Amino acid sequence: MIKVLPSSNPCPEDKLIDYTKMLMKMDVEYLHCDVMDGKFVENKCLDFSVVEKIRNNTNILLDVHLMVENVFESVKKFAKLKPNFITIHYEALKSTKEFEKIVKYLRKKDILVGLSIRPNTPIEIVERFLKQIDLILIMSVEPGKSGQKFIENSIEKIKTTKKLIGDNRVIIEVDGGINEENAKSVIDAGAEFLVMGSAFYNSKDKLGLLHSIDNHYKKSK
Repeated sequence: MIKVLPSSNPCPEDKLIDYTKMLMKMDVEYLHCDVMDGKFVENKCLDFSVVEKIRNNTNILLDVHLMVENVFESVKKFAKLKPNFITIHYEALKSTKEFEKIVKYLRKKDILVGLSIRPNTPIEIVERFLKQIDLILIMSVEPGKSGQKFIENSIEKIKTTKKLIGDNRVIIEVDGGINEENAKSVIDAGAEFLVMGSAFYNSKDKLGLLHSIDNHYKKSK
């Protein structure tokens, strides 16, 4: 099943609760929470208190994407909110041992584990982690800024990821520059979760956009 996950970015943080409530009225299941520390990526946004307010004021499922340097401390902090997914970046990990510690911690908290890679990181690097994760997030733009153009070679990366996963039960999520025009190619390549930031937030017909993507998925089956 294809799911569109609207991103917290670029919605102004003081309007995120209202935005989230609007998403719920459209039967959107997940909010993709872009957490940036200003170190791993240039920008800084969506600190713990903002996500906590969303959790306390809505029932939407949370997909927390940590673009941070201090990975394990951030994981422990955001795990308190009981999100459905917490995704960390491969490039921010200090060691395989740290990754295993994070996985063990999230399993105890009954939180699903996501692993993300930047556009220039070879997808093959994550093959050894596939039995430990629930989701692989392929960045189709450089992380840290909304409104960037989709990197076209991401399509081949998605296809390769699909082959690498094989029989493992791992969701392919894609984030960056996805819009109504390229969503079809992303789905056909093998993506299941489509994170949409600017294209969804700025759309004048958000329901129509959701229906268009859902209809393509049904036709492709």
